[in-house]
Amino acid sequence: MPRLLVGLALFGVADGAMVQAAVGVDPWTVFAQGIARQTGVGLGWVTNVVGLVVLLLWIPLRQRPGAGTVLNILVVGTVLQATVAVLPAPGAVWLRALLFAAGLLLLAVASGLYIGAHYGPGPRDGLMTGLRARTGRPVWQVRTAVEVTVLAVGWVLGGNVGPGTVAFAALIGPLVGWTLPALDVRRRRAGPA
Repeated sequence: MPRLLVGLALFGVADGAMVQAAVGVDPWTVFAQGIARQTGVGLGWVTNVVGLVVLLLWIPLRQRPGAGTVLNILVVGTVLQATVAVLPAPGAVWLRALLFAAGLLLLAVASGLYIGAHYGPGPRDGLMTGLRARTGRPVWQVRTAVEVTVLAVGWVLGGNVGPGTVAFAALIGPLVGWTLPALDVRRRRAGPA
């Protein structure tokens, strides 16, 4: 449980750092930014509400949340909101790029920690696996369709799409592919193969 909580908190910090870098963010954060701009509600709080709504979409998909799923909804957006409130946005482009890179690396570590704790998927990941199970489509097709949709809607609503969005899309898979096995508690308990 401590790994889960630390991972979720670091995820919120990482997401907040990438937001403050203002060079583009991941599709779900673009979506939340768009809603936040249209409603005037803080980005972190919108992130929490979006997580809850996505969790409700699990019902017809017959997905079961775990403690990690619920804590993801409560912790990530709250820490994101706090990070954006206290972390100043750098002015220089090279500092913004550096902040984004640090956020992306931290997010990969945070993902390895919270996913590797095995307390249930985040709401967005459970949506992907549930849709895959119901449609029979490969997970990459389902994930691409959902993320392109939320990215497009978020962009139309005013979310920040930029080079960071492309960097996120290209790098997060390989980075988590490295951190998840390294930080997976079940794999570490089992020892080397």
